[in-house]
Amino acid sequence: MAYRTMVQENLKEYHFPKLEHCVSGGEPVTPEVINSWLNGTGLKIYELYGQTELVVTIGMCKCIDYKIGSLGKPSPSMDVVILDKNENELGPGEIGEIALRKRDGKIFGLFMGYKYEPEKTKKSLTENYFHTGDMAYYDNEGYFWFVGRNDDIINSAGYRIGPFEVESALMEHPAVVDVAVTSSPDKDRGEVVKAFIVLKEHPSSEKEKSILIKELQDHAKRTTAPYKYPRKIEFLRELPKTVSGKTKRIELKEREWKKSQA
Repeated sequence: MAYRTMVQENLKEYHFPKLEHCVSGGEPVTPEVINSWLNGTGLKIYELYGQTELVVTIGMCKCIDYKIGSLGKPSPSMDVVILDKNENELGPGEIGEIALRKRDGKIFGLFMGYKYEPEKTKKSLTENYFHTGDMAYYDNEGYFWFVGRNDDIINSAGYRIGPFEVESALMEHPAVVDVAVTSSPDKDRGEVVKAFIVLKEHPSSEKEKSILIKELQDHAKRTTAPYKYPRKIEFLRELPKTVSGKTKRIELKEREWKKSQA
């Protein structure tokens, strides 16, 4: 959230003489924000992945080749794998859940369990793995790429669509300041992609609004895939955020699905 806000400024007007290393965690940074920060400051943003239940598990660091948009590679002490829903380990390019494989029955830095929630603990911490609930894949070089939370994945007409890829594509458009992508109910496809977008300047007429929506949809089609574009777009003044700056996608999703039941 902080980087996304700062790149809205002309960063070249500012000077950071003592700033040498930039990191980010908690929520993935889109490639557009990373590039804007790099162009404005000359510094790369190194992403770190972990959870409250864990220490840093995956990260981009100066000791490996830099790939914009990647979470990086697993920490040396971690056996990070991608699992399908049956706990089968997947190969490069296959989207599944990020999990940690136990070594001698243990995982370094892992919590003991969810207090007063034994069923949740049992579901997350199985005999051989800890399930993070985050979806991703890794490439042939071992770099991990975030797709979205398992609960955020959109199932539309048989396609599984991760919100982060669509958000990254929309953030490339010069009119967009912030964006969140969720599912929206649809009688034909079950659910479709919907984008909630904060604009730099709001359209002055319904005609301008319609033109911009079409432009954003076409951009998403070109940048991702035709079936991933947001069939619904809603412009907001701001997105709901947590105190740490994470977008509350679940709040937007719940609001969207409740509307269909009204």
